[in-house]
Amino acid sequence: MSSILLMIVGLSAMSLGYLFYSKFIAEKIYRLDPNYKTPAHTLRDGVDYVPTNKFVLWGHHFTSVAGAAPIVGPAIAVIWGWVPAFLWVVLGTIFFAGIHDFGALWASARNRGQSVGMLSGRLIGSRGRSLFLVVIFLVLLMVNGAFAAVISNLLVSTPTSVIPVWGAIIVALVIGQLIYRYNVKLLWPSVGGVIVLYLLILLGSAYPISLPDTVLGLSAKSFWILLLFTYAAIASLLPVWVLLQPRDYINGLQLFVGLGLLYLAVLFGAPELVAPAYNTDLPADSPSIVPLLFVTIACGAISGFHGLVASGTTSKQLDKETDARFVGYFGAVGEGMLSLAAIICCTAGFATLLDWQQVYTAFGQGGVNAFVQGGGTLLANGLGLPAELGATILAVMAILFAGTTMDTGLRLQRFVIQEAGELAGMKVNTVVGTLIAVGVCMALAFGAGSEGSGGMAIWPLFGTTNQLLAGLTLSIITVLLIKQGRPALYTLVPLIFLLAMSIYALLVQMGQFYRAENWLLLGMDVVILIAALWVTLEAIIAMRKGRDPAAEMTTDEPLP
Repeated sequence: MSSILLMIVGLSAMSLGYLFYSKFIAEKIYRLDPNYKTPAHTLRDGVDYVPTNKFVLWGHHFTSVAGAAPIVGPAIAVIWGWVPAFLWVVLGTIFFAGIHDFGALWASARNRGQSVGMLSGRLIGSRGRSLFLVVIFLVLLMVNGAFAAVISNLLVSTPTSVIPVWGAIIVALVIGQLIYRYNVKLLWPSVGGVIVLYLLILLGSAYPISLPDTVLGLSAKSFWILLLFTYAAIASLLPVWVLLQPRDYINGLQLFVGLGLLYLAVLFGAPELVAPAYNTDLPADSPSIVPLLFVTIACGAISGFHGLVASGTTSKQLDKETDARFVGYFGAVGEGMLSLAAIICCTAGFATLLDWQQVYTAFGQGGVNAFVQGGGTLLANGLGLPAELGATILAVMAILFAGTTMDTGLRLQRFVIQEAGELAGMKVNTVVGTLIAVGVCMALAFGAGSEGSGGMAIWPLFGTTNQLLAGLTLSIITVLLIKQGRPALYTLVPLIFLLAMSIYALLVQMGQFYRAENWLLLGMDVVILIAALWVTLEAIIAMRKGRDPAAEMTTDEPLP
């Protein structure tokens, strides 16, 4: 089958979902009000609460949630065949991710920019909130620790990416100053920024940078991880308009240019899908497609991390409530497009079925490397780009998104620490909260694995925990809708499906960890399962109470 057909069907379905389904949700379910004063205005502080152009905010939100996961998940899941991966990405984007991300943003903006963790305290009770914060903290720890390891591996394996990756920070700083300090119209910094980014890619290809085996007594990978956390800590302390917003925005534009190149390569090259539609010849010890497909592909179908970003940073920058549809739902569509591209790269980017099988020799194989390899082949065959340049473009794309996710993830982790401090009656300032967040991530990175790879030690639980968090976030949105007397079926159905698959997956993994005598992951699995069941029970009790017009916070109401 031609990959062109897969591309057209997938892109068309997601576009229709945005044009029609998201409009229905915005008007009939969330009922967006263009005159509603968002927290970005009522709580404006110039640091975290900043009214932002919806296109710039979309760039921040999209690149913060994208990371490496919408590439890695589909690139692994195609081992079951491209049809299941394709269906889950497309249907998940339209009916799960869009309404989840959009809903978390709307709910937070209607409640003074509070995170879903703090919202759970208002809507389902203090016990549920405490357990919710535990799940949130674990997800953020997994993301920050694992993405640091992924980025360091790519910086070492693709030295041509070093200059464009770090040069992008300078580009973002300049754009932030031009837009906010000198009031330059958005068009020219956008065009200029993308051009400079791609010139940096050419420069990186001409002058690759490889670190020596040992730097300051650390391996090259360990040094990159240390540098990444240092940078992320500084970035999380700066006002969002200085670096976070412009970096995410320009990265979002760069991604769409990269996606455009990939899809053009598919159109011109017309590669055939060499991978099986349904793989009946799975490698030994491959897990069952149900429930593992639905937790392996998280970002790109639905992801709890998106709700953290939407309610943690994005809601504090929302200029108008009506912007939430574009930022939240279309952000999910953009990620679905990226995952669709990953599926095509990993199923049509190989010459033969045998070549594909040599990469997918076991479950968990493929990942970013298969995406870079397959995508590089598509760019070479379809557009005539040199293989090394194509690989550099895709590696830079993956690194920049993982990096922006780390920026936002560390800021979110600081918010969670500060919220936990408030619950304990302690005020944790910004610097202390950031140092604690970095300290915990570094302890995991260097205490649980060699060369700073400790974040990967707990990564096997990420997909399940992340999807569980998405289900719990949908439960908060559903409770809020019920309390306001609005239709809740459109969030309740995905909520039930996601909780069922996530809890099922936790039970499956519990058996795997027990047989492997992995007591760390087994213990975490049990804690997460108990927390999830408890929060779900609290949410059900809250739903049964019915309507409560006082569910939203008023503008002058003190934060709890």
